[in-house]
Amino acid sequence: MSHSRPANAMLDDDAALRSHGYQPELARKIGEFGNFSSSFSVICILAGALTMFAFGMVTGGPAVIMWGWVGIGFMTLLLAACLAEVVSAYPTSGGLYFMAHRLGGPRWAWATGWLNLLGLVAAIAAIAYGCAVFVGALANLQWGMQPTPETTILIFAGILLLFGTLNSFGVRLVNILNSISVWWQLGGVALIVGALTLAPGERRSVGFVFTEFVNGTGFNHPLWGVLGILVAAYTFCGYDASSHLSEETKQAQMAAPRGMVRAVLYSWVAGFVLLAGLLFAIEDYAGTLNTSTGVPPVQIFIDVLGTGMAKVLLVVVIVAQLFCGNAETAASSRMVYAFSRDGALPFSATWRRVSSRTRTPIAAVWLSVGVALVLALPNLWSPTAYAAVTAINVIGITPAYVIPVFLKLRFPERFEPGPWTLGAWSKPLGWISVVYVIVLTGVLVLPQTYPITFKSFNYSGVTLLVVLLLAWIMWITKGRRSYKIPPLGNSAEHAAVAEGVV
Repeated sequence: MSHSRPANAMLDDDAALRSHGYQPELARKIGEFGNFSSSFSVICILAGALTMFAFGMVTGGPAVIMWGWVGIGFMTLLLAACLAEVVSAYPTSGGLYFMAHRLGGPRWAWATGWLNLLGLVAAIAAIAYGCAVFVGALANLQWGMQPTPETTILIFAGILLLFGTLNSFGVRLVNILNSISVWWQLGGVALIVGALTLAPGERRSVGFVFTEFVNGTGFNHPLWGVLGILVAAYTFCGYDASSHLSEETKQAQMAAPRGMVRAVLYSWVAGFVLLAGLLFAIEDYAGTLNTSTGVPPVQIFIDVLGTGMAKVLLVVVIVAQLFCGNAETAASSRMVYAFSRDGALPFSATWRRVSSRTRTPIAAVWLSVGVALVLALPNLWSPTAYAAVTAINVIGITPAYVIPVFLKLRFPERFEPGPWTLGAWSKPLGWISVVYVIVLTGVLVLPQTYPITFKSFNYSGVTLLVVLLLAWIMWITKGRRSYKIPPLGNSAEHAAVAEGVV
């Protein structure tokens, strides 16, 4: 439950930002719908749910895909609501690490920032690479081109180039594309499910969709069969985009938390419909999984609707994934900008620069896509690298989501709620979210296939440890001297924010 100010009360965004020690630099051109659309676009069920569909078919099958979506979606909604309460109090581009600093101090902020940054750039890599796989599937249908790791990486690099270019034109274009993305995704889900449902032919039973369990990991223990929850856990990432774009959002103390929660809720409902529609339409489970296109959902389209309609739906999905990656690039670049603004990255002076023409951190944009390119290169030699990149995204960013929530619970005297709050629900929901993230992180670092080899090894946990180790080394060598957030604003600015009136 949340409460808000009277409808005619206007919050002074710039005064709120100055009260946290920052001068407004970015263009504030995003409204409430635009802020919501940024998180909804990044979650993008047509990207996450479809690119991870094959993984889910092997690691749990229909039962884990569907019930995992229900359970993970519900827990994500609770976590998003708890985080939204903190976002309302700290509406800055730095988002999670800034909250962690105010509530727990610089060391907490440093760790949170690096986890958040790891998750954001891994998300760009995962989205763009997944999109490249779908483009390869389209090329296979249209021209008979057999996808290879080399061709997929080339397509992937081209997609990253597109993301960097579009984000260099300014936040107005990003806002327009995000707004289109909402309707494109919802319309795409309706088109896909409607076409699959209305097409002639037999459909799978309710029992198959909700109870069929498949464990193709090679491990006998049923624990490994639930790894399919990664389908939902990966999809429900990136809703912190609303926080990172808060310095460019009007009425951010209300719009950003609302945007986060609504994005998760609407994605949860639409994703359930999409996944159920796909599973009911599967004709040959083994044939779908081993499709020559490399993308099981595409094989479902072909089997039920024919090649021509499959191409149309594939284009719809690819465009949605492009919207998704472009929105994620915007969120990541704002994180890079804010982290550099506070001296946390090497060569911070470069990455914090804002274009005088577009008022956009262009250098931060290109750093984000550049690191994403490097992160996905193991896909050239490892068949499980894509799943590992998605796991890196989840285990990097999900703990970062819960750290501000934990610190708010640990040090309640340091937290002053903003205009959007959970009230009496804040504490119990917060502790439930903390436990959820601990359990989820433990599951996602497990090996994903047996036997464990160099090619099949899940390196997400190792990557997480390496990043934390490097972050600690950078902290003790330079970070504790270079990293510094500004002091809180003056009393007059605090009074203006407290009044909440322009």
